[in-house]
Amino acid sequence: MLYVDRPTVPWRGRLWSHLISDVSYAELHAFAEALGAPRRGFDRDHYDIPAERFPMAVWLGARVVPSRELVRLLRDSGLRRPKHLTARDLAGPARDLG
Repeated sequence: MLYVDRPTVPWRGRLWSHLISDVSYAELHAFAEALGAPRRGFDRDHYDIPAERFPMAVWLGARVVPSRELVRLLRDSGLRRPKHLTARDLAGPARDLG
């Protein structure tokens, strides 16, 4: 399932949302591509989505949840990649690094 929070994070004169999958990074990348989000918008475990793409993300099927719920969903799915971990920490046979 795909999830998105409301666009509330200001950066470079725009508001941004976060888009995640609780299934796999492959699902997340495929959805982001359908949404027209560039790969450079991927940040460890989520995509940063500008406010103007938020309605399309919802229309394509992303479920709107609060930001705290996004973190919980990522953690529960095992797909959370905290900033303090290195690429070496993240690599391993159980990870879907898609």
